[in-house]
Amino acid sequence: MPMNNFRHLLRIFWTFLRISPLTFGGGYAMLPAIQREVVVTNKWMTDDEMSELLAISGAAPGGVGVNVSALVGYHLAGIRGAVAAVIGITLPTFFIVILLSIIYTFLQSYPKMQAIMEGIHAAIVGLIAAAAYKMAKSSIIDKMTLIAAVSTVLLLLFMPISPIIMIIFGLLVGIVVVFLKQRWGMKNPIKRQEDSMSRDKSNRAADYYFADGI
Repeated sequence: MPMNNFRHLLRIFWTFLRISPLTFGGGYAMLPAIQREVVVTNKWMTDDEMSELLAISGAAPGGVGVNVSALVGYHLAGIRGAVAAVIGITLPTFFIVILLSIIYTFLQSYPKMQAIMEGIHAAIVGLIAAAAYKMAKSSIIDKMTLIAAVSTVLLLLFMPISPIIMIIFGLLVGIVVVFLKQRWGMKNPIKRQEDSMSRDKSNRAADYYFADGI
């Protein structure tokens, strides 16, 4: 393997290795940190490309944090990049979970430990909400996608529907909508509105203060 390719793989590995142990909540809570490192810090991908990978990662089986790491790594360096990213994102967590499990077994009955866990849970909710907002800015592009997003939230909140069914339903709706728009003579049926394209893509460090362990 050429040295420059090895250095690139090492950089991918190191980037995800730093994210994993400093992100509480895992999964969706990792997304703001991953997006900042990939889009803002390293400029490996654009916001739109990252949003597409996030959508695919959420629809695929398994943890979304590992899924998006694998897709980003594959996008950057093929199979080797995917392997480097997955190892980087999972290796620290493996050892940390073992250590925390041992500690929590002895301290779970203490009031301070319970208070710490409640605080972490509340912060994780905020992180997931922030990640959802950032995805929505590039994914909700017209009235139809807005209706689909709102309907999905309402159905999942108030009805016992599997997320898999909603993903399949969204896929079918998207196909039908694009087909109808093509029949209506639109040249680019999935083109984003101009105001969506001119949105602010800046990412503030404060958006990731907890996910980055600051």
